[in-house]
Amino acid sequence: MTQADIARRVAELKAERNAVILVHNYQIPEVQDLADFLGDSLGLSQQAAATDADVIVFCGVHFMAQTAKLLSPDKTVLMPDPSAGCPMADMITPEQLRRFKAEHPGAPVVAYVNTTAEVKAESDICCTSANAGRVVDSLDADTVLFIPDMHLADWVARHTDKEIIAWGGYCPTHVRINPSTIDYMREQHPGAVFIVHPEARHEVVDIADDVASTGGMVTFARETDAREIIVGTEEGMVYRLQQENPDKTFYVVPHTVCPNMKKTTAAKTVASLEKMQYPIEIDPDVAELARLTVERMLEVS
Repeated sequence: MTQADIARRVAELKAERNAVILVHNYQIPEVQDLADFLGDSLGLSQQAAATDADVIVFCGVHFMAQTAKLLSPDKTVLMPDPSAGCPMADMITPEQLRRFKAEHPGAPVVAYVNTTAEVKAESDICCTSANAGRVVDSLDADTVLFIPDMHLADWVARHTDKEIIAWGGYCPTHVRINPSTIDYMREQHPGAVFIVHPEARHEVVDIADDVASTGGMVTFARETDAREIIVGTEEGMVYRLQQENPDKTFYVVPHTVCPNMKKTTAAKTVASLEKMQYPIEIDPDVAELARLTVERMLEVS
């Protein structure tokens, strides 16, 4: 099927199933082009929850689809490729978190949204990369446990008076960005500004012109007077930024491919809608607790 054929078939299936397609900013271009909503994981889940759709197709990774299910428990949430996981989310299990809490009794747990529902259920409140600082500051505690990303935790620690005790997780894609590569790119593009995601290492964050979530990058790219921008996050982000800002030039940092984000294809998205595969299921008791952590975050945000 051509991309045009796929687009027509998707339109037919969406009407038949009363479905919406959510696509994360890191997905491949052919999938981004199918999106009803394109954005970051939490924002997409909120947008879908506000619709009257019966079916949500989440083109992203597993924890994102789980979050959509938490916010839309009565909707069917499908993943085109159920093997699309998140290495960072897998770096902490519920059992590990329980031990972590036991080592620091009384300290509340802030769980980055990049965690499984089972880990969220063991936590006190969620956060995103955009609101992590506000969430931490909202807690009535001097010491906070932050999971699983130690680099986002470091970024938050710079902007709060609270003690942050971080789990040792990280995003394998973002930690591949290094200062020497950025220095070289700046030499090649002397007029360019450098924006980076706070999942990057602190020595990369230190040399950035702006540190932002993917949603923040969309805003920055639209509002900046800079005509050239080096984008320090997963390479899929550049496609969206370029589409929305054709008068500006965006540069991909080498080696910023997340293999899991590239597993979903347009053909798999069609198959997901045709066969109603693969549905997200969460244990009801887990879902109830995990949903509370998300709702507490939304009260802060």
